[in-house]
Formats: sequence, C-alpha cells, structure tokens
Amino acid sequence: MSRTHRLFQMMQSLRRLPPPVTAMQLSEDMDRSVRTIYRDIDTLRSLGAVIDGEAGFGYTLIEDAALPALGFDNDELEALVLGLRNVMVVGDPALSKAAKSALGKIQSRVPERQAHRLKHAILDARRFRKPTLPIIDVSMLRQATWDEKCVQFDYVDGNENTTVRSVKPLGIVYMDLNNCLLAWCLLRSDFRVFRLDRMLTLTVTEQSFRPHRVSLLREHLDLIQSGD
Repeated sequence: MSRTHRLFQMMQSLRRLPPPVTAMQLSEDMDRSVRTIYRDIDTLRSLGAVIDGEAGFGYTLIEDAALPALGFDNDELEALVLGLRNVMVVGDPALSKAAKSALGKIQSRVPERQAHRLKHAILDARRFRKPTLPIIDVSMLRQATWDEKCVQFDYVDGNENTTVRSVKPLGIVYMDLNNCLLAWCLLRSDFRVFRLDRMLTLTVTEQSFRPHRVSLLREHLDLIQSGD
C-alpha cells in the first residue's frame, strides 16, 4: 500500500468511525502500527486537514480542507439517511458497508448543523425479515453487469433442482424479501429473473454483450410493469 493510499484510507476511517477515534482503533481498522498512525495524523494535519485530539484521547476530523461543503436541504438529508440506512439493511455485505461509509463521508462534508442532523436523524430503516444473504460475491456480479459481460452460475430453482445458467446480467432489484438478478437467458433466449440467494456459484466470462445492456434492461422492465 502506497503512503498516499494509506493517508486516504485514514481519512476514510476518521469519517466513518464514531469520534473520538483512538490510535488503537485506527491501527486495527487499517492494519498498521500505532506509531505509523501517529505519524500519518501529523502528515494529514500538515496537508490541511483539521484533526482535533491527541494521543491517549482519540481524534476527531473537524474539517477536511480538500473537500468543499455539500449543500442539501433538510428533506434531502432525511432522504439520504433513510436511503443509505435502508441499503445497510437490504444490501449485500459489500454494498451495506459502502452505504455506511458513504453516510460518514456525507456527514464530514456538510455544515456542522446538518452534520448534527445526520448523526441524530429521526428516520431509520428496519426489516422484520431481512433478505437471505447470498453465497456468491454480489460485488463481482455488479461489476460484470457494468462491464456487460455474460456470467454463468449454478442455480437452485423452487423445486430444489440445480441447473447451470448462462445469462446476460442486466440489473439487480432489491425487493422486500428477495434480491433478484434481471437477466437475458442465453439458453431460453428470453428474459428471466433469478434470486441471488439461490445462486450457488458465479463465473464471469469474457463474452461481451456491450452495448446492449441498457436497451435490454429497459425492455425487461417494461415487460415486468405490463405484467407480460
């Protein structure tokens, strides 16, 4: 890990972890020695970051000179909090972690009054029944969808039969009880919906279907909305 990347990672940790953040917490979060943490704190301060605190008491990121304040009205902030907290609940592990990190970044870049409103938001998201966690790496599936590459996976259907599917991944829908992949099935030459928790394996192939993902996804969504 380069020093620049390490400093960037420390800024992310200071935004994400509840303040004051101790050097030991940063050490564990970044897998670096406490001595390195102290040295990097000094470096960040010399670069313009306003970090309150000292060794033994913990650190709080007060102002990040590299990032301008963001402007949101109160309803927009409430929407952001609710949306990101909902992703923390229903998203796959990588997406849930990203939502938590994003909320911390936003809190660090808005004015102090609004940062307080974010920290003590009155809105939250809960589910009595969360979607079953997928076995596959959903972040890899998302990337394949963006890259417009066909994927192959073992799939267990509603009758407990296991088949091998090859598809063009078009999009992922996070529903009340199940998270699903919208796809074009190469075997059936038709649109199909696959539950992520029933996918046992995932292989990203080199077969590209660019630039057809957007048009296929639009057609698939139109069919779903029309009930066909």
